[in-house]
Amino acid sequence: MSSIELTPSQQTILQELVNLYKEFEQAIKGEEIAEQVDRNPGTVRNQMQSLKALQLVEGVPGPKGGYKPTARAYDALEIQDLDQAADVPLSHNGENVETANVEQIDLTSVHHPEKCRANITLQGSLSQFSEGDTVTVGPTPLSRLRIVGKIDGKDETDNALVLTIDDMRAPVGVEQK
Repeated sequence: MSSIELTPSQQTILQELVNLYKEFEQAIKGEEIAEQVDRNPGTVRNQMQSLKALQLVEGVPGPKGGYKPTARAYDALEIQDLDQAADVPLSHNGENVETANVEQIDLTSVHHPEKCRANITLQGSLSQFSEGDTVTVGPTPLSRLRIVGKIDGKDETDNALVLTIDDMRAPVGVEQK
């Protein structure tokens, strides 16, 4: 558990920096982060100063400069190293999403099938997802669970999609009798 307390704004900006850095593997400009989190670039620059003071980001000078997350940033966001993790497929409106990885599936209300919801925590940007979009998660490696649902909302602080589940099966491919 991280001992660094971040404001929701700091957490959102830091999470987006991590997402963009993972996708592009280079320093990320404050303007790019601001565009993704729908904030003013000046606000992002101010937050980056406080994140630098907390040793969560480092500034990269020069024309190709910007910001990079430090190892402490991953700890503060409680992000595990997924380089060796199993791949859990994710599709968005029928198209595979290559730029995101499912980190966690939290079934929040399976005891009410007509209101079944799930929080899907991702490593990757949430910017391409909108309310009402269809998302398919899985099958997961061990249980072969597959979840199909519609996006009810986004929790940008935890980098998660909130789904209303339309269909959930495990193992995938087993016919219902």
